[in-house]
Amino acid sequence: MMKVENLSIHFEQDGELQEVVRDISFCLQDGEILGIVGESGSGKTMTALTIAGLLKEQAVLDGGSIFLDDTDLLTLSAREMREIQGRDISMIFQEPMTALNPTMKIGRQVEESLVLHTKLSKEERREKALRALQDVELVNQEDLYGRYPHELSGGMRQRVMIAAAIVCRPKVLIADEPTTALDVGTQESILKLLKKLNQKYHMGILFISHNLRVVNELCSRVLVMKDGVIVEEGDAEKIFKNPQTPYTKELIQAIPGRTKSSAFYKLLRAKAGE
Repeated sequence: MMKVENLSIHFEQDGELQEVVRDISFCLQDGEILGIVGESGSGKTMTALTIAGLLKEQAVLDGGSIFLDDTDLLTLSAREMREIQGRDISMIFQEPMTALNPTMKIGRQVEESLVLHTKLSKEERREKALRALQDVELVNQEDLYGRYPHELSGGMRQRVMIAAAIVCRPKVLIADEPTTALDVGTQESILKLLKKLNQKYHMGILFISHNLRVVNELCSRVLVMKDGVIVEEGDAEKIFKNPQTPYTKELIQAIPGRTKSSAFYKLLRAKAGE
């Protein structure tokens, strides 16, 4: 469904060239949950922003292609890309309190993509927004529709972000560290929600994270990035059970509470049918 080919990006700062993504290629299958994992500065978020058409102005695209079906997104004008953003490709950000507009009510923010990409009436948009809030398992949708972001908890705000991202039923949902700012219990509930939405609407999910435990729990396939390149990729279970590169081994060793009796290892054994 989506194919990235030979993507390269650099920044130019104080006359110096800094490569942030170097000649990477990968694909996202229809309905797949693909994880991109790596430390800060590995290039994973820059890759996601480029796919979403949100590359920063100071970044320079050196080459490559990003195909969504048969369309190369990198050849589109800004106006053409806006037709795709929110409709075919949506993005969930790490911190909903900064991503959501504090002066706008929840309902209006969830409806924003519908306003841009459909000709639905006000009542039809409201109905779809309420249904999206229900999809992300928020209760009292009518009440939430008229509230402001600061009136909600962190977990509720993240669910609102997800509702706004899926209201147009995109082909690709990009989740950039969506659980980092949340407590462990809320993290787990958000991961379960993303799995349910993936199964219900068969949308492809590109999940960006530095947390290998979270990626293994959610994703079927994983790309490991370091210094702007993909150093390892493959089936999530195989990579976690038998990492091939020293860098991937270091990331696994750094998982908190990594013991044979930990929940992480119980999950691996369950996946392996032990």
